[in-house]
Amino acid sequence: MSKIDQSANVVHSTFLFSAGLLGNIIALCILYQHKRSSRRSQVSVFYILVTGLVLTDLLGKIIVSAMVFDCYAKNTKLEGSMCQAFALLMAFFALCSMLILLAMALECWLSIGHPYFYQRNVTKKKAMIIFPVIGLLTLLFCSLPLLKFGIYKNYPPGTWCFIRMTMNGTEPNNGTEPNKAIVFSLLYANLMGLLILSNVICNIAAIVNLQKMYQRSLRNCTLNNFVESAANQNTYPCDEIDNMILLGLMTILLIICSTPLTVRAYIGAFAPDGNEEKDLVALRFHSINSIVDPWVFIIFRTSPFRALLRRLYNKLIHKKAAVSARNTINVLSYGDNSIVDQPPSSETDRVT
Repeated sequence: MSKIDQSANVVHSTFLFSAGLLGNIIALCILYQHKRSSRRSQVSVFYILVTGLVLTDLLGKIIVSAMVFDCYAKNTKLEGSMCQAFALLMAFFALCSMLILLAMALECWLSIGHPYFYQRNVTKKKAMIIFPVIGLLTLLFCSLPLLKFGIYKNYPPGTWCFIRMTMNGTEPNNGTEPNKAIVFSLLYANLMGLLILSNVICNIAAIVNLQKMYQRSLRNCTLNNFVESAANQNTYPCDEIDNMILLGLMTILLIICSTPLTVRAYIGAFAPDGNEEKDLVALRFHSINSIVDPWVFIIFRTSPFRALLRRLYNKLIHKKAAVSARNTINVLSYGDNSIVDQPPSSETDRVT
Protein backbone atom coordinates (compact mmCIF):
# COMPACT_ATOMS: atom_id res chain seq x y z
CA MET A 1 0.00 0.00 0.00
CA SER A 2 1.21 3.52 -0.80
CA LYS A 3 2.26 5.89 1.96
CA ILE A 4 0.73 9.32 2.34
CA ASP A 5 2.73 12.33 1.17
CA GLN A 6 5.26 13.86 3.53
CA SER A 7 3.48 17.20 3.16
CA ALA A 8 0.42 15.82 4.96
CA ASN A 9 -0.22 17.40 8.35
CA VAL A 10 -2.43 15.68 10.88
CA VAL A 11 -2.69 18.90 12.91
CA HIS A 12 -4.77 20.53 10.18
CA SER A 13 -7.19 17.60 10.04
CA THR A 14 -7.38 17.44 13.83
CA PHE A 15 -8.23 21.13 14.09
CA LEU A 16 -11.00 20.89 11.48
CA PHE A 17 -12.44 17.78 13.10
CA SER A 18 -12.37 19.31 16.59
CA ALA A 19 -14.01 22.53 15.40
CA GLY A 20 -16.74 20.64 13.54
CA LEU A 21 -17.37 18.20 16.38
CA LEU A 22 -17.48 20.88 19.08
CA GLY A 23 -19.69 23.18 17.02
CA ASN A 24 -22.25 20.50 16.21
CA ILE A 25 -22.40 19.26 19.82
CA ILE A 26 -22.97 22.80 21.13
CA ALA A 27 -25.63 23.39 18.47
CA LEU A 28 -27.41 20.19 19.50
CA CYS A 29 -27.31 21.28 23.16
CA ILE A 30 -28.87 24.63 22.23
CA LEU A 31 -31.59 22.88 20.22
CA TYR A 32 -32.26 20.45 23.08
CA GLN A 33 -32.53 23.32 25.55
CA HIS A 34 -34.97 25.06 23.22
CA LYS A 35 -37.10 21.93 23.04
CA ARG A 36 -37.17 21.57 26.84
CA SER A 37 -38.13 25.21 27.34
CA SER A 38 -41.01 24.85 24.86
CA ARG A 39 -44.00 22.58 24.94
CA ARG A 40 -43.83 19.66 22.52
CA SER A 41 -46.62 21.11 20.39
CA GLN A 42 -44.68 24.37 19.96
CA VAL A 43 -41.65 22.78 18.31
CA SER A 44 -41.77 24.07 14.74
CA VAL A 45 -41.06 22.37 11.44
CA PHE A 46 -38.10 24.70 11.00
CA TYR A 47 -36.69 23.46 14.32
CA ILE A 48 -36.96 19.85 13.12
CA LEU A 49 -35.15 20.68 9.88
CA VAL A 50 -32.36 22.56 11.68
CA THR A 51 -31.89 19.63 14.04
CA GLY A 52 -31.71 17.25 11.08
CA LEU A 53 -29.10 19.46 9.40
CA VAL A 54 -26.91 19.54 12.53
CA LEU A 55 -27.19 15.77 13.02
CA THR A 56 -26.30 15.19 9.36
CA ASP A 57 -23.22 17.40 9.61
CA LEU A 58 -22.17 15.73 12.87
CA LEU A 59 -22.57 12.19 11.56
CA GLY A 60 -20.71 13.00 8.36
CA LYS A 61 -17.87 14.65 10.25
CA ILE A 62 -17.42 11.69 12.61
CA ILE A 63 -17.49 8.98 9.92
CA VAL A 64 -15.31 10.76 7.35
CA SER A 65 -12.77 12.04 9.88
CA ALA A 66 -12.40 8.57 11.37
CA MET A 67 -11.24 7.28 8.00
CA VAL A 68 -8.75 10.16 7.66
CA PHE A 69 -7.24 9.52 11.09
CA ASP A 70 -6.95 5.84 10.26
CA CYS A 71 -4.82 6.81 7.24
CA TYR A 72 -2.54 8.94 9.40
CA ALA A 73 -2.26 6.19 12.02
CA LYS A 74 -1.26 3.59 9.41
CA ASN A 75 0.62 6.09 7.19
CA THR A 76 -1.19 4.74 4.13
CA LYS A 77 -3.25 6.40 1.40
CA LEU A 78 -6.93 5.81 0.87
CA GLU A 79 -7.06 3.16 -1.84
CA GLY A 80 -9.44 0.62 -3.31
CA SER A 81 -12.74 0.14 -1.53
CA MET A 82 -11.76 2.58 1.27
CA CYS A 83 -11.27 5.35 -1.27
CA GLN A 84 -14.59 4.53 -2.92
CA ALA A 85 -16.39 4.56 0.44
CA PHE A 86 -14.75 7.82 1.54
CA ALA A 87 -15.64 9.63 -1.70
CA LEU A 88 -19.20 8.30 -1.65
CA LEU A 89 -19.68 9.49 1.95
CA MET A 90 -18.19 12.91 1.17
CA ALA A 91 -20.53 13.41 -1.78
CA PHE A 92 -23.48 11.91 0.12
CA PHE A 93 -23.31 14.08 3.26
CA ALA A 94 -22.57 17.23 1.25
CA LEU A 95 -25.65 16.77 -0.93
CA CYS A 96 -27.82 15.81 2.04
CA SER A 97 -26.90 19.02 3.85
CA MET A 98 -27.67 21.10 0.77
CA LEU A 99 -31.04 19.41 0.27
CA ILE A 100 -32.00 19.90 3.92
CA LEU A 101 -31.03 23.57 3.62
CA LEU A 102 -33.29 23.80 0.57
CA ALA A 103 -36.12 22.23 2.58
CA MET A 104 -35.58 24.92 5.23
CA ALA A 105 -35.77 27.63 2.56
CA LEU A 106 -38.99 26.17 1.15
CA GLU A 107 -40.49 25.96 4.65
CA CYS A 108 -39.66 29.60 5.34
CA TRP A 109 -41.07 30.72 1.98
CA LEU A 110 -44.32 28.76 2.40
CA SER A 111 -44.88 29.87 5.99
CA ILE A 112 -44.59 33.54 5.03
CA GLY A 113 -45.97 33.65 1.49
CA HIS A 114 -48.61 30.91 1.61
CA PRO A 115 -49.74 30.55 5.24
CA TYR A 116 -53.04 28.79 4.48
CA PHE A 117 -51.39 26.15 2.33
CA TYR A 118 -48.64 25.84 4.95
CA GLN A 119 -51.10 25.26 7.80
CA ARG A 120 -53.02 22.60 5.87
CA ASN A 121 -50.17 20.66 4.27
CA VAL A 122 -46.90 21.20 6.15
CA THR A 123 -46.74 19.09 9.32
CA LYS A 124 -44.07 17.76 11.65
CA LYS A 125 -44.68 14.19 10.51
CA LYS A 126 -44.10 15.15 6.89
CA ALA A 127 -40.95 17.01 7.93
CA MET A 128 -39.62 13.81 9.52
CA ILE A 129 -40.28 11.90 6.29
CA ILE A 130 -38.06 14.32 4.38
CA PHE A 131 -34.86 12.94 5.92
CA PRO A 132 -35.12 9.29 4.77
CA VAL A 133 -36.34 10.44 1.33
CA ILE A 134 -33.35 12.78 0.94
CA GLY A 135 -31.00 10.08 2.21
CA LEU A 136 -32.28 7.41 -0.18
CA LEU A 137 -32.26 9.61 -3.29
CA THR A 138 -28.83 11.02 -2.50
CA LEU A 139 -27.39 7.56 -1.85
CA LEU A 140 -28.68 6.29 -5.19
CA PHE A 141 -27.16 9.23 -7.03
CA CYS A 142 -23.79 9.03 -5.27
CA SER A 143 -23.61 5.27 -5.94
CA LEU A 144 -23.48 5.79 -9.73
CA PRO A 145 -19.63 5.63 -9.83
CA LEU A 146 -19.86 2.17 -8.27
CA LEU A 147 -21.89 1.23 -11.36
CA LYS A 148 -19.15 2.53 -13.70
CA PHE A 149 -20.88 5.87 -14.27
CA GLY A 150 -18.29 8.27 -12.91
CA ILE A 151 -15.02 7.76 -11.04
CA TYR A 152 -13.96 8.35 -7.46
CA LYS A 153 -10.23 9.04 -7.15
CA ASN A 154 -7.58 9.80 -4.54
CA TYR A 155 -6.32 13.36 -4.10
CA PRO A 156 -3.03 14.53 -2.54
CA PRO A 157 -1.77 14.07 0.11
CA GLY A 158 -3.55 10.72 -0.08
CA THR A 159 -6.11 11.26 2.68
CA TRP A 160 -8.84 12.64 0.39
CA CYS A 161 -11.01 10.90 -2.19
CA PHE A 162 -13.71 12.50 -4.30
CA ILE A 163 -15.18 12.66 -7.80
CA ARG A 164 -12.64 12.82 -10.61
CA MET A 165 -13.24 16.11 -12.37
CA THR A 166 -10.75 15.65 -15.24
CA MET A 167 -9.73 12.66 -17.35
CA ASN A 168 -6.03 11.90 -17.42
CA GLY A 169 -4.91 9.12 -19.71
CA THR A 170 -2.19 8.03 -17.29
CA GLU A 171 -4.67 7.26 -14.50
CA PRO A 172 -6.76 4.09 -14.24
CA ASN A 173 -10.36 4.39 -15.36
CA ASN A 174 -11.64 1.36 -13.44
CA GLY A 175 -13.52 0.23 -16.54
CA THR A 176 -15.41 3.52 -16.79
CA GLU A 177 -15.71 5.31 -20.11
CA PRO A 178 -14.12 8.80 -20.00
CA ASN A 179 -17.30 10.45 -21.24
CA LYS A 180 -19.35 8.89 -18.44
CA ALA A 181 -16.83 10.03 -15.84
CA ILE A 182 -17.02 13.63 -17.03
CA VAL A 183 -20.82 13.49 -17.32
CA PHE A 184 -21.17 12.41 -13.69
CA SER A 185 -18.83 15.20 -12.57
CA LEU A 186 -20.96 17.71 -14.47
CA LEU A 187 -24.16 16.22 -13.06
CA TYR A 188 -22.86 16.68 -9.54
CA ALA A 189 -21.76 20.25 -10.30
CA ASN A 190 -25.08 21.09 -11.98
CA LEU A 191 -27.00 19.65 -9.03
CA MET A 192 -25.00 21.78 -6.60
CA GLY A 193 -25.54 24.86 -8.74
CA LEU A 194 -29.27 24.16 -8.96
CA LEU A 195 -29.56 23.74 -5.19
CA ILE A 196 -27.67 26.97 -4.57
CA LEU A 197 -29.86 28.87 -7.06
CA SER A 198 -33.04 27.39 -5.55
CA ASN A 199 -31.97 28.45 -2.06
CA VAL A 200 -31.30 31.99 -3.23
CA ILE A 201 -34.65 32.22 -5.05
CA CYS A 202 -36.57 30.93 -2.02
CA ASN A 203 -34.82 33.41 0.27
CA ILE A 204 -35.55 36.34 -2.04
CA ALA A 205 -39.19 35.24 -2.37
CA ALA A 206 -39.50 34.99 1.43
CA ILE A 207 -38.09 38.50 1.86
CA VAL A 208 -40.49 39.91 -0.74
CA ASN A 209 -43.47 38.15 0.86
CA LEU A 210 -42.46 39.38 4.32
CA GLN A 211 -42.30 42.95 3.02
CA LYS A 212 -45.74 42.59 1.40
CA MET A 213 -47.17 41.13 4.61
CA TYR A 214 -45.83 44.06 6.57
CA GLN A 215 -47.29 46.57 4.12
CA ARG A 216 -50.70 44.86 4.23
CA SER A 217 -50.69 44.95 8.02
CA LEU A 218 -50.06 48.69 7.93
CA ARG A 219 -52.85 49.31 5.42
CA ASN A 220 -55.32 47.32 7.50
CA CYS A 221 -54.64 49.28 10.66
CA THR A 222 -56.93 52.10 11.76
CA LEU A 223 -55.43 55.55 11.88
CA ASN A 224 -55.12 55.63 15.68
CA ASN A 225 -53.48 52.22 15.88
CA PHE A 226 -51.32 53.11 12.93
CA VAL A 227 -50.00 56.29 14.56
CA GLU A 228 -49.52 54.54 17.89
CA SER A 229 -47.58 51.67 16.29
CA ALA A 230 -45.44 54.15 14.37
CA ALA A 231 -44.62 56.09 17.52
CA ASN A 232 -43.94 53.01 19.62
CA GLN A 233 -42.45 50.44 17.27
CA ASN A 234 -40.96 47.84 19.62
CA THR A 235 -42.36 44.68 18.14
CA TYR A 236 -40.08 42.10 16.59
CA PRO A 237 -41.59 39.11 14.75
CA CYS A 238 -39.03 36.68 16.17
CA ASP A 239 -39.89 33.48 14.33
CA GLU A 240 -40.15 34.86 10.81
CA ILE A 241 -37.21 37.26 10.98
CA ASP A 242 -34.94 34.93 12.95
CA ASN A 243 -35.52 31.96 10.67
CA MET A 244 -35.01 34.03 7.54
CA ILE A 245 -31.79 35.66 8.76
CA LEU A 246 -30.35 32.32 9.91
CA LEU A 247 -31.29 30.77 6.59
CA GLY A 248 -29.76 33.68 4.70
CA LEU A 249 -26.47 33.36 6.57
CA MET A 250 -26.30 29.62 5.90
CA THR A 251 -27.11 30.19 2.23
CA ILE A 252 -24.30 32.73 1.89
CA LEU A 253 -21.95 30.23 3.52
CA LEU A 254 -23.18 27.53 1.13
CA ILE A 255 -22.43 29.74 -1.87
CA ILE A 256 -18.92 30.53 -0.63
CA CYS A 257 -18.05 26.90 0.13
CA SER A 258 -19.68 25.16 -2.84
CA THR A 259 -19.05 27.52 -5.74
CA PRO A 260 -15.29 26.73 -6.08
CA LEU A 261 -15.98 23.01 -6.50
CA THR A 262 -18.69 23.71 -9.07
CA VAL A 263 -16.32 25.95 -11.04
CA ARG A 264 -13.51 23.38 -10.92
CA ALA A 265 -15.86 20.70 -12.24
CA TYR A 266 -16.75 22.86 -15.26
CA ILE A 267 -13.09 23.69 -15.85
CA GLY A 268 -12.19 20.00 -15.71
CA ALA A 269 -14.88 19.17 -18.26
CA PHE A 270 -14.40 21.97 -20.80
CA ALA A 271 -10.92 23.45 -20.18
CA PRO A 272 -8.89 20.93 -18.14
CA ASP A 273 -5.70 22.34 -16.64
CA GLY A 274 -4.63 19.26 -14.68
CA ASN A 275 -4.13 21.34 -11.51
CA GLU A 276 -5.04 18.94 -8.71
CA GLU A 277 -3.90 21.46 -6.11
CA LYS A 278 -6.76 23.76 -7.08
CA ASP A 279 -9.13 20.80 -7.07
CA LEU A 280 -8.03 19.98 -3.53
CA VAL A 281 -8.53 23.58 -2.40
CA ALA A 282 -12.07 23.54 -3.83
CA LEU A 283 -12.73 20.21 -2.13
CA ARG A 284 -11.54 21.56 1.22
CA PHE A 285 -13.81 24.60 0.82
CA HIS A 286 -16.67 22.20 0.16
CA SER A 287 -15.94 20.25 3.36
CA ILE A 288 -15.68 23.38 5.52
CA ASN A 289 -19.41 24.05 5.09
CA SER A 290 -20.36 21.35 7.60
CA ILE A 291 -17.84 22.78 10.09
CA VAL A 292 -18.90 26.42 9.95
CA ASP A 293 -22.68 25.81 9.73
CA PRO A 294 -23.13 24.94 13.43
CA TRP A 295 -20.97 27.89 14.53
CA VAL A 296 -23.17 30.24 12.51
CA PHE A 297 -26.17 28.81 14.34
CA ILE A 298 -24.42 29.14 17.73
CA ILE A 299 -23.43 32.78 17.15
CA PHE A 300 -26.91 33.54 15.84
CA ARG A 301 -28.52 32.15 19.00
CA THR A 302 -26.41 34.28 21.37
CA SER A 303 -28.20 37.08 23.21
CA PRO A 304 -25.91 39.95 22.06
CA PHE A 305 -26.31 39.02 18.39
CA ARG A 306 -30.10 38.69 18.66
CA ALA A 307 -30.29 41.97 20.59
CA LEU A 308 -28.32 43.68 17.82
CA LEU A 309 -30.70 42.33 15.19
CA ARG A 310 -33.67 43.48 17.25
CA ARG A 311 -32.31 47.01 17.57
CA LEU A 312 -31.54 47.24 13.85
CA TYR A 313 -34.97 45.90 12.93
CA ASN A 314 -36.86 48.23 15.29
CA LYS A 315 -34.85 51.22 14.09
CA LEU A 316 -35.55 50.44 10.44
CA ILE A 317 -39.24 49.65 10.90
CA HIS A 318 -39.77 52.62 13.23
CA LYS A 319 -38.41 54.96 10.56
CA LYS A 320 -40.57 53.46 7.81
CA ALA A 321 -43.67 53.38 10.02
CA ALA A 322 -43.22 57.01 11.08
CA VAL A 323 -42.96 58.15 7.46
CA SER A 324 -46.01 56.09 6.46
CA ALA A 325 -47.97 57.43 9.41
CA ARG A 326 -47.26 61.03 8.46
CA ASN A 327 -48.30 60.35 4.86
CA THR A 328 -51.53 58.70 6.01
CA ILE A 329 -52.35 61.57 8.36
CA ASN A 330 -51.79 64.08 5.57
CA VAL A 331 -54.05 62.15 3.18
CA LEU A 332 -56.86 61.81 5.72
CA SER A 333 -56.51 65.40 6.83
CA TYR A 334 -56.73 66.56 3.23
CA GLY A 335 -59.85 64.46 2.72
CA ASP A 336 -61.55 65.88 5.83
CA ASN A 337 -60.74 69.45 4.88
CA SER A 338 -62.06 68.93 1.37
CA ILE A 339 -65.38 67.74 2.78
CA VAL A 340 -65.69 70.55 5.31
CA ASP A 341 -64.65 73.33 2.95
CA GLN A 342 -66.72 72.13 -0.02
CA PRO A 343 -68.96 74.92 -1.32
CA PRO A 344 -72.72 74.24 -1.48
CA SER A 345 -74.07 72.87 -4.71
CA SER A 346 -76.37 74.81 -6.99
CA GLU A 347 -79.37 72.65 -6.04
CA THR A 348 -78.83 73.43 -2.37
CA ASP A 349 -78.66 77.13 -3.17
CA ARG A 350 -81.99 76.97 -4.97
CA VAL A 351 -83.69 75.18 -2.07
CA THR A 352 -82.47 77.68 0.45
